Amino acid sequence: MKTIPLDRESSLVKVSRLNGKKVVTTNAFVVGEVEAAELDTNTWQITHLHVALATEALQQLGYKKPLLGSVTICLPVGYVQAVHDVITLSRTFQELKETKECK
Repeated sequence: MKTIPLDRESSLVKVSRLNGKKVVTTNAFVVGEVEAAELDTNTWQITHLHVALATEALQQLGYKKPLLGSVTICLPVGYVQAVHDVITLSRTFQELKETKECK
């Protein structure tokens, strides 16, 4: 599993700057927005991004919109291709269909 090291300056990104960023696939499908990041406290590396699904992604993945809140999926950081104004994944939307919901 690929992780984003917290101690390499070349890939140093403040976690707080990821929150609220839109996440898009390689085929420009908007998956949703980052809500949180999961940290492995043994290695001090980010392992997953928690992404609140956009309405269209929610429907296409077969989830029902909850009355309150949102459905959040856990994307491995190995799926991240680039972080700029948006987070671009190295996967198509079809490849995300097996991604698990965060509980």
